[in-house]
Amino acid sequence: MIVLPATPRAQDRPLPRTTPGGAEVRYFTSIDGLMEGNADVILKETRHGKTVTSAVLDVCYPAEKGSDRKDRFVANLAVNGSTLSGSTQSIGDKLPVTVKLTRKPTGDTFEFDGRISVGERVTEVTSTDNSDLSEAEFNDVRTTDDGIIASPRDFTEVSPEAIAVKVKTDAAIDLLKGLRGQNLRVLLNSLEVTCEALRAGAQVIDINIDPERAPALVARMKATPGVIAAGWSAGMFDMERTIRFPAAEWRDKGKLNRDKLAAAISGVLEKSLDAKPVSAKWSDDTGKLTLTFKRPSTLAPTLGLTDTIEVTALPGPDKPEGSDHIMLWVGAPSTTTADESEGPRLGLADDLSAGDGESIEANDRGAVDALAKQFKAQRWDVDASAWK
Repeated sequence: MIVLPATPRAQDRPLPRTTPGGAEVRYFTSIDGLMEGNADVILKETRHGKTVTSAVLDVCYPAEKGSDRKDRFVANLAVNGSTLSGSTQSIGDKLPVTVKLTRKPTGDTFEFDGRISVGERVTEVTSTDNSDLSEAEFNDVRTTDDGIIASPRDFTEVSPEAIAVKVKTDAAIDLLKGLRGQNLRVLLNSLEVTCEALRAGAQVIDINIDPERAPALVARMKATPGVIAAGWSAGMFDMERTIRFPAAEWRDKGKLNRDKLAAAISGVLEKSLDAKPVSAKWSDDTGKLTLTFKRPSTLAPTLGLTDTIEVTALPGPDKPEGSDHIMLWVGAPSTTTADESEGPRLGLADDLSAGDGESIEANDRGAVDALAKQFKAQRWDVDASAWK
C-alpha cells in the first residue's frame, strides 16, 4: 500500500486552488503496487458531478531500488471516458514517463488498472478499494508544523543545542559545503531529500552545536542565500532530567568555566553512582560533556568484574540572549561490564534480547536530584509548566 505520510514537514507546498464553476477537486493518496510498493502517490482529479474533466498524477519514489535518494514525476493526464493517460519526464533523472490507467467506480471506492513506465522500469497497476479525499481533508493530512522557532522565549520547549535550517532544495548543497570545517554536527538523516521536501521545494537541515555558539549560527544561517527559516527545534534536553541554576558562579569572563563545572558534576555523580571518576571530555562541536566512571560489578562478585559507566551532560543558557541562568541536562547512565582482571580474562557480551528491567531512576541512583541539591537548582514542574 502506498500511503501519503501524515507527519512530514510539508506545510510549504502551495495549496491546491478550488476550481470555479461548480467543479470539485478530489484526491487519492494510496494506490497499490507502484515502484514495488515504495512510491508516495497523489492523484488529483477535477470533477463536474461524477465526470472527471482533468487529472494530475504526482509520484515520488526511490531513484534506485533500495536507495534513499528520491526522484519524482508530475504528469498531466488526458481524460477519455474511464481512461487517464499522459507522458512526462522525471524531475531528477530526466527519464521518460508514460502513464495509462483505467479508472472504475465501485460503490464508494474506485479501482485502478493499467501501466506506468519510468525509463525501463514498468509497473503493472492493479489497485482496488481506493477511497478519495476532499480538498479540505487532503490539506489537513498534509499540513504540519516544521518545529522551527526563530526566536524562542526560553529553552523549555526547544533545545539550546538543536538548530534547524529550512533551505530551498537547490541551495542545500551549497549551505552544507559552507558548514565544512565548522565545530558542529549535521544530523545525517536530515541530509535525505524526502518526498515532502521535493514537493515543497525545501528541506530542513538539523544541526547540533555548542549552545553558547548557537545564536551566532542562527544569525549566520538566516543571512545565507536560499534559507527560508532558521532557529531552534526539539533536541537533547528532556525537562525531567534538566536543572536550572544561576550562571554567575560558573562563568569566567563571560565564558562557561568547563573545568569547574565538570569537576562539580563529577563529584556529585561519584557519590550517586558509587563509582570512581576516570575521565571528563568536552566536545568542541556540541558542547557536550562525557564523564566516565568505574566500579566493581555486583553481578558476579567472585569474578571481580568491572562496570564502566558513561554519563553525558550538556549545559546551556536558559534563553537565547542575555541569560543569567544555566540549564543542565544529564543523560541516563550507560553501563558496560567487562573482565579487567590480571591474566586471562573472561569474554562477555550483552544479551540484546534481554530487556533492561532496571528503571532510569534506579540506574542513576537519584543523580538528577543530587545535582539539583548541589547546584541549588530548580527542577521543571511538568504539571505547572514552570520552574519550581
